[in-house]
Amino acid sequence: MKRFFSVILSVILVLGASGCAQRSGENTVHTDSQQSAPVLERPSSQTVYGGEQPLADEKVVLDEAVAESSGTSEPASSEAQDESSSAPASSSETSSQEVSEPAQEPEPQSSEASPQTQETEVLAANPVFHEVRAVWLSYLTLEPMVKNKTKAEFTANIDQAFANVAETGFNTVFVHVRPFGDALYNSAYYPWSYLLSGTEGKNPGYDPLKIMCELADSHGLRIEAWINPYRVRASGSRELASDNQAKKWIASGNDGALEWNGGVYYNPGSADARKLIVNGVKEIVKNYNVDGIHFDDYFYPTTDMSFDKATYQASGSSKSQADWRRENVNILVREVYAAIKKIDNSCIFGISPQGNMKNNYDAQFIDCAKWLANKGYVDYICPQIYFGFENSGLPYAETVDAWNRMIKVSGIDLYIGIAAYKLGQADQWAGAGQNEWVGTTDILARMVKTARNASHYGGAAIYSYDSLYLTNTAQVKAEHTNLKKLFR
Repeated sequence: MKRFFSVILSVILVLGASGCAQRSGENTVHTDSQQSAPVLERPSSQTVYGGEQPLADEKVVLDEAVAESSGTSEPASSEAQDESSSAPASSSETSSQEVSEPAQEPEPQSSEASPQTQETEVLAANPVFHEVRAVWLSYLTLEPMVKNKTKAEFTANIDQAFANVAETGFNTVFVHVRPFGDALYNSAYYPWSYLLSGTEGKNPGYDPLKIMCELADSHGLRIEAWINPYRVRASGSRELASDNQAKKWIASGNDGALEWNGGVYYNPGSADARKLIVNGVKEIVKNYNVDGIHFDDYFYPTTDMSFDKATYQASGSSKSQADWRRENVNILVREVYAAIKKIDNSCIFGISPQGNMKNNYDAQFIDCAKWLANKGYVDYICPQIYFGFENSGLPYAETVDAWNRMIKVSGIDLYIGIAAYKLGQADQWAGAGQNEWVGTTDILARMVKTARNASHYGGAAIYSYDSLYLTNTAQVKAEHTNLKKLFR
């Protein structure tokens, strides 16, 4: 796909338009981010993954987010789902669930409530050829395609999925290849994923990521490897492989991995954990023809400071524990970026945080404003703006604008994560706009068109594949048709 985009770039330069494959200054390819998002509920501040339920003290002041690193607030939108569940959602997650894709709510129901059938004429506007148009394929989407499947069966399944994506006019896929400190590829650092066979560490006899890279290229698609850096097991009793590094560290007392509320997580404050994560990124960039590395919105698993209190005290840091946590993530992001560029400067790195800036800063302990005001962190940011135009707290257009204004340096693109999973659903945290997603025919296309007005706009990403291609309702069909018109 890198060669494909280079050809497109040459053509567009001849036409006098902007380049589409690589940034002229940094040799980086435009790409969009992932993040799907399961429906999550946050009954308390301890459950911070996903959740559009506002924090108790949350106030929406969009301009503050631009002026300060703690910035604007947006409802949390991460992926949270039980390992046995198959329908991710984009905003809230119960503490007993394992999350694995950009936050999102339950997939639209298959109710045949008849949506409006008219198609908006303005949607037939000329397409923007240089934009990234991505779809997130989370582990929840990939599991039924790959679990206990032969190489031929998986190849046929993912080939059909990529064909569907390309036919609509998308040009990028974010594929979830390391959801739980495991790998859907042949790794020297992480065990084979339990998603492949039901047992972590069991070799499936083929390399899913290698197949996906080859098929993406055959369909003219860019492919980014989507990984969760810290999560090993969100909850439950799933057995970890004997060679799982987190398991070995816990057994030896090394704080590189920590247990919390039934889950296991790599410790962001551990230099050992950071080295492992960076090495895992390096092997993907070296061994696979990926166009980018993609992180979603899962960072610290809890706001409870006892989680890593011992590591904080041992660090001797003069920062508050909250600021120390944010700097731990900053260090990882800088190291990942540098490692990628050292191997392949055309491979890009992006992150898909929650759309709610306050949740990012105060609950995930990530400082997006810092990343977007300095070079050396990311090539793109893809906030999960899973809110409608009429959302009372974080209206879509205003939130897009706030994120756009946070970018202070050149070379960073803005991709907008859009919640197809909400189609046909009441949005309980949207206030007056709670029914905005019910009966629509073109909200997805209108969101892309609105995002294109942002000065740093580089693309859009849809969460999720299942919501757009495996949900057979009249409304989704109409939305899909109008989105395809916009892209074509």
